[in-house]
Amino acid sequence: MIGQRELTIEDYKSILQRRKWLLIIPAVIFSVVAYTTALFLPSRYTSETVVLVEAPAVSSDLVRPIGGDTNQRLATMREEILSRTRLQQIIEKFNLYREDVGKHPMEELVARLRSSIDVSAVRPMDRTNASGLPGFTIDVMAGRPQLAQQICTEITSMFLQQNVIVTERKVNVTTDFIGRQLQEAKAKLDDQDAKLADFQRHYKGALPEEAQTNFSLLTGLASQLDAVTQSLNRAQQDKLFLESALSEQIAAAKLSQTGENPDILSRQLTALQERLASLRTQYTDDHPDVVKVKNEISQLQQRMEEQAAKAHAPKETDGRETAVDTPQAQQLRAQLHQIDVNIRERMGEQSRLQEEIRRVQAKLELTPSVAQQYKALTRDYQTALGIYNDLLKKQNDTAMSQDLERRQEGEQFRVLDPPSLPQSPTFPNRRVFAFGGLAGGLGFGLAIAFLLEAQDTTLRTDKDVEHLLKLPTLAMIPAIETARENSSNGSAMQIPDRKGEPINMNVGV
Repeated sequence: MIGQRELTIEDYKSILQRRKWLLIIPAVIFSVVAYTTALFLPSRYTSETVVLVEAPAVSSDLVRPIGGDTNQRLATMREEILSRTRLQQIIEKFNLYREDVGKHPMEELVARLRSSIDVSAVRPMDRTNASGLPGFTIDVMAGRPQLAQQICTEITSMFLQQNVIVTERKVNVTTDFIGRQLQEAKAKLDDQDAKLADFQRHYKGALPEEAQTNFSLLTGLASQLDAVTQSLNRAQQDKLFLESALSEQIAAAKLSQTGENPDILSRQLTALQERLASLRTQYTDDHPDVVKVKNEISQLQQRMEEQAAKAHAPKETDGRETAVDTPQAQQLRAQLHQIDVNIRERMGEQSRLQEEIRRVQAKLELTPSVAQQYKALTRDYQTALGIYNDLLKKQNDTAMSQDLERRQEGEQFRVLDPPSLPQSPTFPNRRVFAFGGLAGGLGFGLAIAFLLEAQDTTLRTDKDVEHLLKLPTLAMIPAIETARENSSNGSAMQIPDRKGEPINMNVGV
């Protein structure tokens, strides 16, 4: 009645009780057959070795290893060692598969040997350090213990040799590559250095770092130009005054033969007084120019007084003409000559300062465009310098790593346990075969029992009757069975009808 209603634990116990032989017999038969089969299978022996990956003697913080990721290197070496060429050499060396050579292609024999070799990495205890590889194991399975050990020894030796070859090759390739890159970087750096030096020579004085100096120089030149301009203006004023005084002096000298004209002397006095007033607005009374004008005023006033005195005295003539070039006139001409020299010097100094100011202003106007070009050249130079320094550091690191490998103080493969000589076969494991047969027999018996129960329509309990008739069971009358009926699969059962009277029903197979 499986599938007709929900089964309870009691139902399952009843099924196991009825079908126990269907479970026991297949389990025994399957386990015996599996164990017997294991006795006739050829024995296979496994030789195992453990290879440790020793860290470099010097910390990787001081000397960076060149070998790279050990997992990747191990995977590469595994593919190289288990290649067709290497495995074919092992087959020929140990004369493997003698009965199959010539009957099967070499690729099939190589694949058979490859399947009997297992290289597995030892996982680190610290899962966070996934890049570290503490070591790896090599398992080789063969038909004889000594053969398995010999092949395992050969494979292990290949790994050790290949690790040395791969490491040396990487060191040499890395050294050559960095050397070439360093030469190219040095050539680029020299080229950038030459461009920068030529640019600095061509735009000397207009470079960005010289802008502040040019500003200071321009301020100083402007101050000097202002001072020279003021001095030139004063010299020109003095020249005009001396020229006026010389003209008056010559005129006065010409009139001295007949007497000096009081009007001329008065005009000269007025001019000197105006000049004195003008000088006092700029200088103090102790200034040499002020003192000089005061003395000239005093002399002119004294001459006017003498002229006034002579005007009242009788005139005397000796018939000789008075010389016009008086000492005062000569002195004025000498002063005029000196002032002309000073004016020429001041004008030359003014022109020089103006030219210098124009030159500095041109440099300042050129500074922004020069700064842009200089920044680009400097950036390229710094980039080339950074690349060169980085490659130089890598070259030094590579040289130290190369020396470390040469001293055999870098990362090394070391055989922790030599290849073992197996004492018992790894395959077949007869105990495992027996337990596997037992499990298979139990599964087969359970499947047969399930199929029989699914096809069985016998009503065995009151729940089966209620599920079938959809009526409640009022009473159960146990069947009286004979010995023959007891050995059969069926049983007699009475069930009530709708009026409550018992009806005899024979239920069985």
